[in-house]
Amino acid sequence: MTNTTMTLNYILLQAATDDGGWLSQLLIFGGIALVFYFFMIRPQQKKQKEQRTFIEGVKKGDFVVTIGGLHGKVTDVEGDTILLEVDRGVRIKIEKSSVSMDATKRVAKK
Repeated sequence: MTNTTMTLNYILLQAATDDGGWLSQLLIFGGIALVFYFFMIRPQQKKQKEQRTFIEGVKKGDFVVTIGGLHGKVTDVEGDTILLEVDRGVRIKIEKSSVSMDATKRVAKK
């Protein structure tokens, strides 16, 4: 046998004995996917659920802050819209989805 043939056989034998390589790679990728899920996807889903629950719970008399920064008192809730009083006699109609849960809670703490 020539030196090249022996080297080729040696490489092929090493490749043939590495049976668990794909399994370890699969476990690593699975672990990465789990970490990604628990640190990125799950918290985002939880926050979206809290936002949805907050918007559904908005009722007449609540003070809210919109995503655009408008502060006001809810005077009427009609389906997907809210009538918001921003000053005495000044009312605007906004979508429920434009109410910010985070900003509203931040203002309520003050």
